[in-house]
Amino acid sequence: MKLDTTHMRYLTADDFRVLNAVEIGSKNHELVPTKIIHSIGGLRSASTTNRCIADLAKLSLISKLRNASYDGYRITYNGYDYLALNAMYMKKTLRTLNTQIGVGKESDIYSCTSPKVKDSRVLKIHRLGRTSFRTVRNNRDYLKNKQTSSWMYLSRLAAEKEYEFMNILYSNGFAVPIPYDYSRHCIMMERIEGFTMRQLKDHYQYKKLYSDLMKFIVKLANHGLIHCDFNEFNIMIKERDSYDPKTDDGFVVIDFPQCVSINHTDAAFYFKRDVECIRKFFKKVFNYAPELDKSMLDTDGYGDGFRYGYPEFERDVKREAELDVEVKASGYRKGKKNDDELESALSGMRNADNEGDLEFDEEESDEDYDDEEDLSESEEEEEEEEDHEEENERIIEALSAGVTDLKMDKLGNYILAE
Repeated sequence: MKLDTTHMRYLTADDFRVLNAVEIGSKNHELVPTKIIHSIGGLRSASTTNRCIADLAKLSLISKLRNASYDGYRITYNGYDYLALNAMYMKKTLRTLNTQIGVGKESDIYSCTSPKVKDSRVLKIHRLGRTSFRTVRNNRDYLKNKQTSSWMYLSRLAAEKEYEFMNILYSNGFAVPIPYDYSRHCIMMERIEGFTMRQLKDHYQYKKLYSDLMKFIVKLANHGLIHCDFNEFNIMIKERDSYDPKTDDGFVVIDFPQCVSINHTDAAFYFKRDVECIRKFFKKVFNYAPELDKSMLDTDGYGDGFRYGYPEFERDVKREAELDVEVKASGYRKGKKNDDELESALSGMRNADNEGDLEFDEEESDEDYDDEEDLSESEEEEEEEEDHEEENERIIEALSAGVTDLKMDKLGNYILAE
C-alpha cells in the first residue's frame, strides 16, 4: 500500500468536503449513496458534488464496490491518507512529507517536517489488516460479520490508542519518542537519530544495554503495562555521539498499539515472551546468556554482576502505578464494541509475532487489501460484475463530462438511457 500524494496539491476545498462526506457516511453505510454524500458535503449544487465524486474516483481516492446494487462509493486507503495529511496541514503540524524510511508489519513510516521546527520528524501510518491477512486467515470470518468497522477505522483506533500510550509513557519518563500530533490513522512523532537494534553487531556496553532493556520491561509492567512486541525491530539504538551515557540509556522503544494491562489474562505469557525476545537476541549476537547467580546480592539489574539473569513476572513485577487504568489498556476492563473489534485485530497481530512469517513485499500486501473487497464475490458472479463495472465507468465518464440530467431509478441510483 504505497502513499502517493502527487495529486493532493490539486484538490480543491470542495473535493476535500466530498471526500470527508464519504468518510462520515461510511460510519453507517458500507457503500455511501451519492445523495447522502451530497447531503453531508453541503455543496450548493448536486452537479458540483458529482464533479468532485468523478475527480476523486479517477484518482482512486474513492471507489465503487463490485456488484453494488445501488450507486454509491466507499473511501479507499489513499483517500483516508489524504484526509489525515490534510488535517495535519490545516493544523500546521505538517509541512512536507518526505521519503519512506521504513515498512512495519502493520504500518508505513515516512520522514516529514513541521513548520514549527527545522528538525525532521517521523510520520507513522497505521495499516491494520496487512499482517492479519498475511498470517491470520481466520480474521476473514471476523471481517465478513463486521457491521460498523473496517480496517481503516480499526487503524484509526490503533493510532489513537498508540498516541495515548506514547503520551502517558513520555510524561512518566519512559524512553519513547515524543508524540506531537495524530490524525485518523497517522501519528507524528520525534525522529530518533539511530538505528533498530536488529542492525546492532557490536556495542561498547552490551551487558549494560541488556540490563537496561530488562529493567525497562519490568518498569513498564510496574506501571501496569506490557509491550507485547518488545524485540530488536522495535528498539532504536541511538548513535553513540548523540546522547550522554550518564543521563541517557542510549535506546528508545517504539510501536505501542499492542500493549496490554498486567491484569490481562495472558499478561504473564506476553511478559515472558518480551523477555525471551531480548535473551534470544543477545545470545545470538553477543553469545551472552546470563543465568541465576546466587553469589550475587544485587537485584537492581539483570545479567553479570546481578543476582538474576532475567526478570520473571511473578517475582519481579510489583505495581507502582496504574497507567493501564488511565489509558484503558486491553485486559483492564471490557470495552465498548469498537474496543472489542480493535482487540480482535490486535490479538491477531500479537499472535502473528510468534509465527515468524512477517516478511512481505508491497505487491503482495496490496493483493491482501484488494482481497478484503472481494469477500462477497463468487466465481459465478464474475460476468455480472464486469457488466456492472462497465456501466459504472460509463456513469463516471458522463459525470466527468458535466452531464447533470442523468436519470435515476426509484432508489435514487443513476441509470443510463438505453
